[in-house]
Amino acid sequence: MSEPRHLLVTGASSGIGAEAVRRLQTMGHRLTLLCRSEQAVARTRLHLGSSARILMADLADLEAVDRISRQLIDEADVIDTLVLNAGLQLAGTRAPQWSRQGIELTFAVNQLAHQRLLEHLLPLLRRGHAPRVVITASDVHNPLSGGGRVGRPADLGTLDGLRSGVGFAMVDGGTFDADKAYKDSKLCNVLLGRELSHRLEAQGNPVPVLSWSPGLVIPRGNEGFFRTSRACNPLGMRLFALLARDVLRLTETPARAGELLSDLCVGNRWSDPGFHYISNHLIRPGQHRFEEVDTSAEGSDQAKATVLWTLSSELMQAVLPGAQPSRSLEL
Repeated sequence: MSEPRHLLVTGASSGIGAEAVRRLQTMGHRLTLLCRSEQAVARTRLHLGSSARILMADLADLEAVDRISRQLIDEADVIDTLVLNAGLQLAGTRAPQWSRQGIELTFAVNQLAHQRLLEHLLPLLRRGHAPRVVITASDVHNPLSGGGRVGRPADLGTLDGLRSGVGFAMVDGGTFDADKAYKDSKLCNVLLGRELSHRLEAQGNPVPVLSWSPGLVIPRGNEGFFRTSRACNPLGMRLFALLARDVLRLTETPARAGELLSDLCVGNRWSDPGFHYISNHLIRPGQHRFEEVDTSAEGSDQAKATVLWTLSSELMQAVLPGAQPSRSLEL
């Protein structure tokens, strides 16, 4: 895609998101970035300058998501690519943390906030040029993947936790496990993309919906995606990073992962309508292959994707009783 596009991006203040938006800015695309705090806004503005529009919206607060959505809708600035990249993992913590609305934080940020943005902003996306959606998931959603086999595997069961309403620690209703909560949230991201594509196709408006895995990315430094794990177990994380990144060469670089994300956002290779899952998977030490692959069996369950979307919408409406439900994605 040679002509400039307008991209709305979450998770752009650090990690692969920061790498991607720097590259997209260099390519001449117009950026609107949602950052979680004033500090993240300032850091991102320092890196990108004044040409990118940077707004504060804490995805851990659904009211903040609604406020920024209303602002964007009122401005009526169409979106060509919606990039749902923000991600939180709390591995190393022993007890659940909670969003402002009382929802387990991993699920609230990684899944609910992004579904809420989709529900609100779809009219702006539909009016965009060759619109597409990109959702950062992970191969750990698949119990058969390398990372998915470590610890308890992703498994949403019959969504008993989500069915129970506010206060559940795990979507499947089980006991809290921070690592599994992250894996489950990435499975939810896969199902989110699948259900979004299903609804758009049913409405006669199919667009590319790209759920993807960047591979294992361990940046150097104390910020970014693994900051909680580093704080909980600094020695263990240093040893893990040394082994995985520098000895066994199992990881992808942040720069390369950011390049892949930017290509998904604007590249012609990824312009076919419908749901696609693309994985940057390791084929040998130091070498990855970026290609479309199958999701896990559970990630392919269309019926579960529909129920997950419906229950998530009902939960958000329950915790935001004054908010008007979005009708843009109803079947």
